[in-house]
Amino acid sequence: MVVDIFKALSEESRLRILTLLMEREMCVCEIEVCLDMTQSNASRHLTVLKNCGILNCYKKAQWAYYRISESFIVEHKDLWQYLQHQIVELPTYQADHKQCEKYKTINVCQNTNKPH
Repeated sequence: MVVDIFKALSEESRLRILTLLMEREMCVCEIEVCLDMTQSNASRHLTVLKNCGILNCYKKAQWAYYRISESFIVEHKDLWQYLQHQIVELPTYQADHKQCEKYKTINVCQNTNKPH
């Protein structure tokens, strides 16, 4: 399990996703828009993070919402604290969050016709 967690965290796109999910749960389509990813790319990275226990997912109508797993936070407290302090050092952190702020007031899920 630890190997899977570190493999998941070794990919920059997954770290970028985590930076967004540290603030709030998000739908796949919100992540796509904020990080300028395709649906398949975002879903692939989210699946890796979910499969190793970092994320939880639930469906609401046709949309899938992701959030940081509470059990991951509890079981890996030191790693979680490290991530919270260090992830803001990613070169893309500021730009990703600035992009995400632009879409906070827009329901991007309602503006797409494809299921996520």
